[in-house]
Amino acid sequence: MNRRLSHSLLAVTAIAAAAIAVPATAAEPMSPPQDRDVARMVSLGGSCNRCELSGRDLSGATFAGATFMSATLVGSNLRGAELVGSNFSNSDFTRAGLQGAEMVGANFSGSVFANANMSGVEATGAVFVRANMSGVDLSASELSGANMNGASLVRSNLSDSEMFGMTLANVSARSANFARSEINASNLSNGDFRSASFHESSLDGARLSGGRFAGADFGGASMNRTDVRGADLTEVRGLTQEQIGRACGDSTTRLPRGLTARNCRGLSTRVSPPAAPQAPAPPVPPRVRHFVIAGQ
Repeated sequence: MNRRLSHSLLAVTAIAAAAIAVPATAAEPMSPPQDRDVARMVSLGGSCNRCELSGRDLSGATFAGATFMSATLVGSNLRGAELVGSNFSNSDFTRAGLQGAEMVGANFSGSVFANANMSGVEATGAVFVRANMSGVDLSASELSGANMNGASLVRSNLSDSEMFGMTLANVSARSANFARSEINASNLSNGDFRSASFHESSLDGARLSGGRFAGADFGGASMNRTDVRGADLTEVRGLTQEQIGRACGDSTTRLPRGLTARNCRGLSTRVSPPAAPQAPAPPVPPRVRHFVIAGQ
């Protein structure tokens, strides 16, 4: 059997297994909905590159250390799924539902998440380098230590999220929403944040060097020792002298008329991380699970 056909059959087998509820006997009542939900859970491991899983119901599925590079999951339901330590680079999650998914330590470099719902995900240490995340909903998410270098975040919603030590360098994030997020000690250098909202966010110790922020909202943002050297802040909204007086700039910092930045020696910043997330333990499968090893 050729490799592509084998992959297709494995994917179909996984979905078919995931859809099977525990059968009821003639003497037994039908299983309640929650039992069918448990039976729907599926575990996927091994390798299944270029798998076609668009529109599938994979809610609660576990991808543990799996390799699903260049997979297609357009419109799939991955709500509450675990994608821990897996490789989904160059995969397509357009319009997928990933609410509450666990994506710790996973690789999504070059993947597409356009208009996906990722609210409440836990993606500590995940890699989204050069990913297309335009229009994605990442609100109320745990993204500390995640790497989005070069990603597209145009019109994305990252409000109310924990983003300590995150890499947002070289991103295109026009009109993105970072309101009320903790972005402390993160790297936003050379990014395009025009018309983005940092309203009441915390940027303590963050690096904004070389970034473009025309039209961005900094109202109420905390900027203690924020590095704004080389940043263009001339057309931002809501920025006050009190805020910029706590930041660190130099002669290349461009500010609205009447504001003056201070020079900071060193720029060593002591920003305490939140209760640091620990490396996740190996995922424990639920009591009822259909197990499929892809690639065998």
